[in-house]
Amino acid sequence: MPKEYFKKLQDLLDTERSEDLQSYLKLTENTSAADRRALGLTWYPIAIRNTEVGRGDYLTVELERTTHQDFSHQFRFGTAVALFSNHDAKEDRLEGIINHQSGNRMKISFRVDELPEWTRDGKLGVDLLFDNNSYEEMQHALKQAANLAQNQSENKLIRILTAGEKPSFRGEEKFIIPNTLNDSQQLAVNKIIAADQLAVVHGPPGTGKTTTLVHAIKSLIKHSGQKILVVAPSNTAVDLLTEKLAAEGLRVIRVGNPARVSEKLMVATLDHQMAGHPEMKTIKALKKQASEYKNMAHKYKRSFGKAERDQRKALFDEAHKIGKEVEKTEQYIMDSLFTKAQVITATLVGANHYTVRNLRYHTIVIDEAGQALEPACWIPILKAEKVILAGDHFQLSPTIKSNEAARNGLSNTLLEKAVSLHPESVVLLNEQYRMHTAIMGYSSQVFYKNALKAHQSVADHLLFAGDEPIQFIDTAGCSYDEKSDGTSTTNPEEAAFLVRHLAHLVSNLTDLGLAESFPSIAIVSPYKQQVQLLNTLVQENELLTPYHHKIAVNTIDSFQGQERDVVYISLTRSNDDGSIGFLSDTRRMNVAMTRARKKLVVIGDSATLSKSDFYAELIRYTEQLNAYHSAWEFMDL
Repeated sequence: MPKEYFKKLQDLLDTERSEDLQSYLKLTENTSAADRRALGLTWYPIAIRNTEVGRGDYLTVELERTTHQDFSHQFRFGTAVALFSNHDAKEDRLEGIINHQSGNRMKISFRVDELPEWTRDGKLGVDLLFDNNSYEEMQHALKQAANLAQNQSENKLIRILTAGEKPSFRGEEKFIIPNTLNDSQQLAVNKIIAADQLAVVHGPPGTGKTTTLVHAIKSLIKHSGQKILVVAPSNTAVDLLTEKLAAEGLRVIRVGNPARVSEKLMVATLDHQMAGHPEMKTIKALKKQASEYKNMAHKYKRSFGKAERDQRKALFDEAHKIGKEVEKTEQYIMDSLFTKAQVITATLVGANHYTVRNLRYHTIVIDEAGQALEPACWIPILKAEKVILAGDHFQLSPTIKSNEAARNGLSNTLLEKAVSLHPESVVLLNEQYRMHTAIMGYSSQVFYKNALKAHQSVADHLLFAGDEPIQFIDTAGCSYDEKSDGTSTTNPEEAAFLVRHLAHLVSNLTDLGLAESFPSIAIVSPYKQQVQLLNTLVQENELLTPYHHKIAVNTIDSFQGQERDVVYISLTRSNDDGSIGFLSDTRRMNVAMTRARKKLVVIGDSATLSKSDFYAELIRYTEQLNAYHSAWEFMDL
């Protein structure tokens, strides 16, 4: 059974890889460097700032983008790239891997002795290549898991996760846990410590999942003294946990290169800790020596005679030998650092980076497991005896390019499977510290069986006395019709109405003298084009100009994990046949509604929306709270 289980996952992953590759090729084929730059797939032009001998046979090149520095991009630590010249000829490309990216600079490792001649002429750029490495790592892990699954006496964890074998727990011994945690958080920490193979922390929005995990990790280290691997699908989630664990005084090493730049994070990185090691002096001296050999070799042009070619080769051979010595010394430094570390943090795929590939752990923690592709989870799981899954399967699931793969099971996460297979392993965190009770209520009812309660510090908090914490504003009958905009949808009249309503709220806040403590505001929609339209209208509204730094406009997906005092949701859809597209993914709406602390305003057309039970019930919920309004009530704003 487990062997078939992994075979099915491998097939689904192949389907996803081929769809992903097709999308990448469609985006990049026959496009100019400027087009690719606008898509975040290219830096162009760039300047080479430095080259140095890397580990083994690698040359490390540091480069900087010299223009268009405000363009967002998708370059990340560990991704494959190609250096190219503006001649765009096939031979003018050199492939490598990013080993550091920060701001407008990146370092790339190339498996060459020296940069080719063409890098000295013309404009250079860097293209992001298709991310084959992640797929290779996932496929390798699935093959490995399938092989292990054949050996019945081996890997009990695999049988628990795939074949429904029951996990075990140590006795009901209660551990001393700081009383800063609430009852459900304490229960979760106890479950994590008592579990022999599996524990699941189900953390709905605002319930302090990260705080709980940090306490659990501290407790595990205290009780077992074992090294722990902490992973998550995104760099942002890894960074957050790394920072919190380091703040607790734990010895943490962050593998890979953080997305955010902060002092606490930098100190935790492997690069930073290696730089402080006494043996680094030796490495610097060796690199200098290797560079000198390479510089001498460069004096011999390839077109010289045999004696010169031999001399050139001998010098490069010497540089290679030194490169191997650098690699050995670096490995020695890394081994000594990893031996002392209590926690290693990385992304799921980063857990198999060459620096940590051979490490084994007693326990691994997978955070944001509701957003993790299952094949990626197996990369770290195979390195451990016990796994802690933390996340919320009622928020956004992983992004999957292939509808076929998603339909056939790739969208079903390991977290969802573990929750349904092993309810005895699950603890629901049920006290939230973010939302007013009325904002929390509908999500609690629909997704969490009414189990959530609001902590007293937030249960009744409002923007100002007498304000409504939640409003559904119905645009039915206003002729605010949606429009198709490429592959997206917009609703210009609904967007204009939303911004007028917000401007009215802002002038109320100003009249009440609350401009000093102005709230943070998010405006979200599931549709990218509607977001662009809303953004333009916010920028153009003079009343809102002084508060632009407090107002964020974006898609719902980009706000997962964040919170704001006020959230406006533009549902956008308004048509005669009740078609709601994206809105039918109710988990996305769960994310949208639970970002708000003190005020939630949902704007939509009930005539279109109420064909869906979820939205019909939401409208009924707001009616019961006297929070339902027709847009006609606000027409004179």
